[in-house]
Amino acid sequence: MSADVVMTSKKKDLKALFEPQVIAVVGASRRTEAVGYAILKNLLQTGYKGRIYPVNPKADEILGVKCIPTVAEIPEAIDQAIFIIPGAAVPPELEACAKKGAKAAIIISAGFREIGGEGIRLEKEVKKIADDYGISVLGPNCLGLINNDPKLSMNASFAGTIPKPGNIAFVSQSGALGTAMLDYARGENIGFSKFISLGNKVDVTELEILQYLKDDPNTDVIMMYLEDVVNGSGFIEVAREITGDIVKTKPILVIKSGRTAQGAKAASSHTGSLMGSDEVYDAVFMQSGVMRMDSAEEMFGLAIVFANQPLMKGNRVAIVTNAGGPGIMATDACVKFGLQMAEMSPATVIKLKEKLPPTSNFSNPIDVIGDAQHDRYEHALRVVIADPNVDGVLVLLTPQAMTEAEATAKVIVEVDKESDKTIVTCFMGHADVEAGVSVLKEHQIPHYVFPEEAARALASMNKYQEWLHRSRTGVKRYKVNRQAADAVIDKALKSQQKFLPINLSMDIFSAYDFPVIPWAFVRTAEDAWEQAVKIGFPVVMKVVSQQIVHKVDVGGVRLNLNSAEDVQNSFRDIMAVGEKLKAKIDGVFMQRMAPKGREVILGMKRDPHFGPVLMFGLGGIYVEALKDVTFRVAPIRELSAYDMIKSIRAYKLLQGVRGEPPADIEAMAECLKRLSQLSCDHPEIDEIDINPLMVYGEGKGAGVIDARIILK
Repeated sequence: MSADVVMTSKKKDLKALFEPQVIAVVGASRRTEAVGYAILKNLLQTGYKGRIYPVNPKADEILGVKCIPTVAEIPEAIDQAIFIIPGAAVPPELEACAKKGAKAAIIISAGFREIGGEGIRLEKEVKKIADDYGISVLGPNCLGLINNDPKLSMNASFAGTIPKPGNIAFVSQSGALGTAMLDYARGENIGFSKFISLGNKVDVTELEILQYLKDDPNTDVIMMYLEDVVNGSGFIEVAREITGDIVKTKPILVIKSGRTAQGAKAASSHTGSLMGSDEVYDAVFMQSGVMRMDSAEEMFGLAIVFANQPLMKGNRVAIVTNAGGPGIMATDACVKFGLQMAEMSPATVIKLKEKLPPTSNFSNPIDVIGDAQHDRYEHALRVVIADPNVDGVLVLLTPQAMTEAEATAKVIVEVDKESDKTIVTCFMGHADVEAGVSVLKEHQIPHYVFPEEAARALASMNKYQEWLHRSRTGVKRYKVNRQAADAVIDKALKSQQKFLPINLSMDIFSAYDFPVIPWAFVRTAEDAWEQAVKIGFPVVMKVVSQQIVHKVDVGGVRLNLNSAEDVQNSFRDIMAVGEKLKAKIDGVFMQRMAPKGREVILGMKRDPHFGPVLMFGLGGIYVEALKDVTFRVAPIRELSAYDMIKSIRAYKLLQGVRGEPPADIEAMAECLKRLSQLSCDHPEIDEIDINPLMVYGEGKGAGVIDARIILK
């Protein structure tokens, strides 16, 4: 094979990252305490099937493998290079490896963006080389990568713990957390298909990793620890595909750090002030079918059940227990998490009675009584799991004098092999149930210390199967007058006008066929009277000024005006407000006084990573106090509009209470879809508030009462 390979393609090759046949370890070390030693040792210990070339000019051999003085002297083309050298030395060595054919690199070395200054410059240089040569670069400042596929067995990391093979992939933006999770997984007998430490994400990000894992036959579940997402729209697209649209769907479980950080900076709209980064990530994960976890314990707990149990076909759960109290706890938890307690068929009850004592409880939860041994558990479990009304079973066991924890665990293992239904277990206690728990973990039967955790796992499975079977809709596009909206925006931008007054905002909403209540913009008292007659009484009048944001606070609003005298006097009063405040008044906005309805808010704030993010919630003056709002990233699909409406706490009020008619859900949903289109069509718009959108009874529509548009 040629000693040097000419650069011919700039296309990135993740196969070379995950499945290299020839690896150069640049910076392999003889010092046993060095990272360069640990990586070479891990590659050798796990039985890597490819060829390894340690690169070290000062050593003849390391761990019995002959060293090569320089990359250029490697006798064949390489697929991947691993760098454990000072940061400043990485760019020239990376280019040297590229010239040897490398299409992938793992930069373990630190000293890049995380230190600022020179490190930032070095990282940019690495990125340029990666792009010029088409190299997939993982890191820098990362722990490495593990591919447990038996065909390769590659541990290209310096992790102290070597995970056993399994069907769970773990992607971590934190190397330190990654090592801890590897150790935890080993202790819990949890196997990994892949482990990827992202580091600084100079080139390969979570998006490319997901695209690879999507088609990986050895991965059934994906766990991720993320601190940020680089490509927001791309993440949504590929995550949604993985979790719900491909033939072999895969759950994605994510811990996104930063929940308690102050997300929203000072903003000029309600939407901007309520939308922090955490709310955006919640929306992104919800739209992608990604399950957001609160803790590593919860993430592993769900990964185990997804990786080792068939997916529940419904939400009906049966509980088999030897103790009444824990059975009731489990029942309460199941109901709390949205599961349904399965109703035992008469045939099931008859079969249960054949071998269970008369004092047993034959309705759900099935109580086999405290003196139950493994045979009684086996009978109950086999009968219950055969009931067509049961989608999943939670087996509870508490240690009592006659309890056979280990034998019962073995029974569960055998039944699980024969069943196509979900089984989770909860052996409560510690020392007395330890032998049984060991059997369960050895055979990958999901086990939880307390009933609530087991119930949550079943509920998550049900939530995922609901996502898989959800109705699919597309993004609706309306026929609108986009040119009219463009004209308003272009004129404002040319005059460096950032805050669009209500009259210009209404022009844009009218162009997109929002239900705008008749209005006019006037500059004289006479014009105000003429327009009021055209609009129709009663009318409301509002000051329009770039210098006045909160109109009500300064007396810039007049309501229920019913005559020429009222309108003209109010116009003069509003203009006087400007003189008093020494503010420039552009004119007065007039609108027909809308009848009372239910007030909701629609909004949009443009996120730097994800683009336009829509908000919906209970509106009016209490929006920021109650914060009963929900978010989605635009463009939204048709069903997402209805999901937004249904997900706020006040949805019951919109459905109607105590004889009140339901609000016009269709009108609200249409406004959300039009807002989505408007937001996507006009990247110049940074924030939008429609507050309130006055919503009337079912079939009676809605009306835009007040609004604000802010340009970038």
